[in-house]
Amino acid sequence: MSDLQRQLDTYIKDIRPRYEDMLGQAVEIPSISMDPRHAPDVGRMAELAAQYLRAAGAETHIVETPGYPVVSGGWTVDPSYPTVTVYNHMDVQPAQEPEWKQAPFAFQNDNGIYRGRGATDDKGPALAALFGARYAMEQGVPINVRFLWELEEENGSPSFAAAIKNRAAIPRPDSVVISDTIWLSKNQPAMPYGLRGLLGARLVLRTGSKDAHSGVTGGAARNPLAELMDIVHACVDAKTGKVKIPGFYDDVVEPSKAEIKSFLQSGFQVSKFKQAYGFKTLRTHDPAEVMRRIWAAPTFEVHGLVGGYHGPGVKTVVPGHGELKVSMRLVPNQTPEKAFALLKKHVAKLNPEVKVEREGMLHPFSGVFEGPYVDAVKRAVKAGFGKEPAFIREGGSIGAVVTMQKTWKVPILFMGLSLPEHGYHAPNEYFDWGQASGGMKAFVHYFEELAAKR
Repeated sequence: MSDLQRQLDTYIKDIRPRYEDMLGQAVEIPSISMDPRHAPDVGRMAELAAQYLRAAGAETHIVETPGYPVVSGGWTVDPSYPTVTVYNHMDVQPAQEPEWKQAPFAFQNDNGIYRGRGATDDKGPALAALFGARYAMEQGVPINVRFLWELEEENGSPSFAAAIKNRAAIPRPDSVVISDTIWLSKNQPAMPYGLRGLLGARLVLRTGSKDAHSGVTGGAARNPLAELMDIVHACVDAKTGKVKIPGFYDDVVEPSKAEIKSFLQSGFQVSKFKQAYGFKTLRTHDPAEVMRRIWAAPTFEVHGLVGGYHGPGVKTVVPGHGELKVSMRLVPNQTPEKAFALLKKHVAKLNPEVKVEREGMLHPFSGVFEGPYVDAVKRAVKAGFGKEPAFIREGGSIGAVVTMQKTWKVPILFMGLSLPEHGYHAPNEYFDWGQASGGMKAFVHYFEELAAKR
């Protein structure tokens, strides 16, 4: 081991208590952006995030938007140096699942296992990147590092585009790196080069002013829940997942042979995928087909059905209204605007009384999986974790990525630190010191790689 490597290892060991204290403070703020009741908490999270940047020696701005703010900060050492922006988000998902074994916003540190909502998505990785940047700045690495910490990512990033128009607080970088994605497994780092888009919608049907007794009205009364389920059947094959909406697949670009080859070389294992997410069975168990479906194929999903009785036992009512919550994941070259128009047209033909309300939309993202920036990610991840990452697509969506791509037109890479078992959007979420410390090391090496390109 070289003296420089020992120096970095010593730094990471010494700052561990500080990292754990900062993560604990952040996790205990319930910054749930999609719930208006937590607006004060989101504001507190923005202030704490700005405080963290200032404490690291970075100049800092809280950029106000029509919604929640964006926290921007960093080091501009020399305009002639390359500038990289690191993106993370500091808002979190709700934590109402009954399976939680602890209070979700009461941070627990179990000997390097960091439990609590937001620990892995995305506060833990954000702070790991910050400590990596601080070390690079202290060592005089010739690079400018900027941070963008969003507070509306879990709500579809509705205000992000407005924020990055503020060129004084958020200057245009030469490249962007995102740390908000999941590996294939603990033994196989994975970095995506593409994201699926998203369209959310609510299908609402009201057939009466109130619930009615089925013994008195059943047979003559319309049942809005049954009618909405009929619409679901006409939109998607529940057994295969094939979407039945006319024109839905017209713009889909299938993954290339090179991409499928990259998927197959990734080390993805169906058994580990099932275990990580608690599945008993899947629609297919062919590895290539599973990967294609979760990364490169569009979907139609049903998330919830509202109306009628939801208590214990059976209450024999005919509901007066029903609401179906659905979404579609989209791939290049689909657009959420066209997908919504197709859905609305299809539903109107099936049942013109059903109102289709749009609930957010995100465009798919397509990046590169070859070239000098990709090579830099490979070397940095290997330096941090001992193994080169696989390059795959990501099945989820990050709205800010497409906005940055359109606005800045610069290379956008991914260097996520989370594992499948960490519980993204799930109960009992956690992060761990192994991923945090390896991430710090990987980010230091990534900044050095970018600096060497100038």
